[in-house]
Amino acid sequence: MKDKPLIGITMGDPTGIGPEIAAKALDREEIYDECKPLVIGDAKVMQEACRIARVRLKVNPIKDVNQGKYTFGTIDVYDLSNVDMDKLVYKKVSKMGGKASLDYIYKVIDLAMAKEIDATVTGPIHKEAINLAGCPYAGHTEIFAHRTGTKDYAMMLVEGGIKVVHVTTHIALRDVPSQIKKERILKVIRLACKAMKDLGIENPKVIVPGLNPHASDGGLFGDEEEKEITPAIEEAKKEGINVEGPIPPDTAFVKLKSGQYDVALAMYHDQGHIPLKLLGFEWDAKLGQWKSISGVNVTLGLPIIRTSVDHGVAYGKAGEGRASPDSLIEAIKLAVKLAISRK
Repeated sequence: MKDKPLIGITMGDPTGIGPEIAAKALDREEIYDECKPLVIGDAKVMQEACRIARVRLKVNPIKDVNQGKYTFGTIDVYDLSNVDMDKLVYKKVSKMGGKASLDYIYKVIDLAMAKEIDATVTGPIHKEAINLAGCPYAGHTEIFAHRTGTKDYAMMLVEGGIKVVHVTTHIALRDVPSQIKKERILKVIRLACKAMKDLGIENPKVIVPGLNPHASDGGLFGDEEEKEITPAIEEAKKEGINVEGPIPPDTAFVKLKSGQYDVALAMYHDQGHIPLKLLGFEWDAKLGQWKSISGVNVTLGLPIIRTSVDHGVAYGKAGEGRASPDSLIEAIKLAVKLAISRK
């Protein structure tokens, strides 16, 4: 156990599925074979989550990482005791839930920055709830960047062997073209290349899609490809990065899926999220529910490791024990892999 990485896992918003998927994930002995998992959250909520998830696990509340047992059968919880169980209502946006989830994020970042844990994994939060609690940021990525003082960062989505890094994320679609600049694209290409090397790919192949349909078709549908994207690619090539593009976005992701490239860029949020979720989300028509919700979100460029589930709080099933832990399990395993690569 001494050599296994210590992974801090935030519970997420207590009114959503975060606590119960954490309980289900830590009911897998394979997780303890690879790491020492530590939930950052509220011990009472996790006790209730174990009941909801129907897992027989003992909750061990601690106030210091050295107090953890890190053995299968026990969930060690860095207990912030910040949820009033009498006021906890599942499936509902609340200031209390937002404040609690922010507390967990801040604590896990601080523990990682202090090198008390080796990596962070975040459970789902609700943007409206954290805004009610006074947070001005759109989500985890921006919070992590601000608290760690990181200027150049990017979101990477991972589903199996498919990896996509975003040039822009949480901005209105009408604002995207103004953010597609050579400097930003070049930085994201570099981040994508480094991330692949961290995952053991010695000479990663990067594909860059265009912003416009048909990658503008020679300027018929916009000029971002000619003015910003192509110059960034050419500069990256001069640095020795194996990168190609811009090519039409629909073709780029088909080539990525076929294994011709290791990682692709996405110029805006949905350009990257849609293909990844089509691959990672599986619906069971007979049962009328999701059979699997997989995929991992990684923040690149941080001084610490951060992976996350690639889904939200799922209020529709919160508190019912139906939520799938697949994405969280994948996020934990990827965090372990990245933590080992940095040692």
